[in-house]
Amino acid sequence: MQHEPEINTRIYLLPNLMTAGNLICGFLAVLRIFEGSLQRTANGGEGNDWILTYESSLYFILGAFIFDILDGRLARLGGHDSPFGREFDSLADVISFGVAPALLVFHIVLYQLQDKIGWAVASIYLVCGALRLARFNVYATIPHHQPSKEFTGFPIPAAAGLVSSITLLMLHFYEKDRDLEQGWGKFLLAGLLVFLSFMMFSKFKYPSFKAFSLRTEHSLPKFILVVVLLILILVFYWWMLAVVFVTYLFYGFLRPFLSRAMRREIEEDEADELDRSGSGPQKEEKPF
Repeated sequence: MQHEPEINTRIYLLPNLMTAGNLICGFLAVLRIFEGSLQRTANGGEGNDWILTYESSLYFILGAFIFDILDGRLARLGGHDSPFGREFDSLADVISFGVAPALLVFHIVLYQLQDKIGWAVASIYLVCGALRLARFNVYATIPHHQPSKEFTGFPIPAAAGLVSSITLLMLHFYEKDRDLEQGWGKFLLAGLLVFLSFMMFSKFKYPSFKAFSLRTEHSLPKFILVVVLLILILVFYWWMLAVVFVTYLFYGFLRPFLSRAMRREIEEDEADELDRSGSGPQKEEKPF
């Protein structure tokens, strides 16, 4: 008599708490977007209150990005990858990295585009992000599917981080609604959403940095470089976040031209990390 394979239905506390934090941040971002739109309409575009409200929604999206990283790291650290966590994570990602960025950019500038083009651009980004997450979940259910240490196509949390950081940078310089309406921002953000929609399904490879953990060893110069980078992000976050995400985007284009040794140095190659730690293969953390 054949027995059906046992399905892991366990709900691991810490990773799923991080995923819940991701989802809550995405929901709060959506609420702040609607609040900013109401302020903008009520004040006729005057003042900066609506800009500050939109900026707070950006912080929630970036907060969701941090929670998304943490839940994957905790799942990987404890070997607690599960079908429930994978599905829960994808649902949270659709809200935080699909709905929230598309809605934000639409309410800020895309609604100005003629013939409902703004609706189409925002919808394309949202659908492509959801399809990417669904595709990963399908691959994860394939028997004997081996997790990869790199992503094929630009990961959706990074896409949301890039959109949010660029929008944050624009809002920092735009102080009047008139500037937003008459400037080139609407064309930049519309083009960026379409481009990222394509990149999420492209063949460009991006490192997952899964080998980077508390056990990762670094040289002193690299350690100092990381500390300086973190300080710059904390002090000049309104433009440094854009620099970080843009750099990650273009790294996918430059990566094929780098030597294998250089890629290992940058990405902390997982095979080398396992050799140093003396541990065996670990379960895959949730995807970008």
